[in-house]
Amino acid sequence: MTIHRIRLLGDPVLRERSELIAKPRSTAVRVIVDDLRETLRDFRERHGFGRGIAAPQIGAPVRVLHTEIDDTPWTLVNPEILDIGTEDFTVWDDCFSIPDLMVRVQRAHRVRIRWQDLKGETHETDLSGDRAELMQHEIDHLDGILVVDHPYGLDPFCLRAEWQRYHSHEGRYGTPEPRQHNYATPISGLL
Repeated sequence: MTIHRIRLLGDPVLRERSELIAKPRSTAVRVIVDDLRETLRDFRERHGFGRGIAAPQIGAPVRVLHTEIDDTPWTLVNPEILDIGTEDFTVWDDCFSIPDLMVRVQRAHRVRIRWQDLKGETHETDLSGDRAELMQHEIDHLDGILVVDHPYGLDPFCLRAEWQRYHSHEGRYGTPEPRQHNYATPISGLL
């Protein structure tokens, strides 16, 4: 197990689309997962925040991420979003790769995801709220997308210290609201 340097904004590996993992049970995948877990725990101990990390953030452009919410570890291999709900919410998001910046983004309040575990078994589950937001953030990393690519509203960027001073009393998460735009092309537009 190795604690890795977190790749920061500007590192080209963060902009690569990660490769699918053909053998989730392989030793190489287990090494990456162990390194993700140790790096996440080290970062959280040193900086006081963090719930998830994606493999590109330690320089491994493969589709693996590791989260720890309420001290429950969860590793996802080849995760994908299958569906999103009909409500969005605003989030003051942060990222290990841009540790001093908070970015206001808009995310789906509910997602359905599919992933493989380390035994290669496929699972699906529905997530909402902060867990849905976290999955969207981490899966974005696997596609080379960063939180700075999703700014929402006026003045969406804030240094962490200033966010603590001026916005933390409002909390990180806004109220879910019906989606104002449609991501799908209406059938009538295709005919």
